Amino acid sequence: MRILVCNDDGKDAPGLAMLEQVARRLTDDVWVVAPDGKRTAASGSITVARPLTMTRHGDKRYSCSGTPADCVITAMTWLFEQDQKPDLVLSGVNDGRNVGEDLAYSGTLAIAREASFWNIPAIGFSRVKNPQISPGDEIWLSQLIGTAWAARDQWFAEGHWLSMNLPTTLPAPVRQPRIGRDKIARAADIVGTDGDVTTLIIPRGRAHHATDGDENDLIDKGYACINRLNWFGQKALEDSLLEQLSV
Repeated sequence: MRILVCNDDGKDAPGLAMLEQVARRLTDDVWVVAPDGKRTAASGSITVARPLTMTRHGDKRYSCSGTPADCVITAMTWLFEQDQKPDLVLSGVNDGRNVGEDLAYSGTLAIAREASFWNIPAIGFSRVKNPQISPGDEIWLSQLIGTAWAARDQWFAEGHWLSMNLPTTLPAPVRQPRIGRDKIARAADIVGTDGDVTTLIIPRGRAHHATDGDENDLIDKGYACINRLNWFGQKALEDSLLEQLSV
């Protein structure tokens, strides 16, 4: 079994080191490709027609100068071009939960989505800030991934991947939440003006808004939340609307 591990927090992130060790409990064929720096909220952006730098940091370990999604693309088109593709892609563990509109913004989840474009099962992991790390976390998470892998016929199909948010402490019961609303980028701070030019900063952070049964609610109650996501976003328009637009 070959596993590719990527993230969006960068090659030196503790969550990446943890997920690599978790993967090694499942197989000795583990590859790591991570950005050379933090790429939070990079979404699914990719680098085309511009140079990308890949740096080797040891056996089966590389950093990429591009985006989180680039890490998957460079692995598929370069590292594994003439070799066996990964059987599973693991992303994270992100430093902070990914809920609500993060499903679109998150580089962690963009990695899993990119893997789905290559028809490879993928799971993106995120965890609350400042979790209570214990020696048993890696064991529990490896068992969870092993169970998901064994049951992949029940969740993996073209264009589908899993997103999992981990609470403060593990082990934790697993639940499927509603996708909530917890707006980020809610304000802009003016840091300077020069004639017609205004410089803004969108501050980090969010309100951590929760409603019964959504991700924030269940994570705060100590549940590990898992959702099956997909990139099939098309919904047919009503014939009546098409007729109006055709006038």
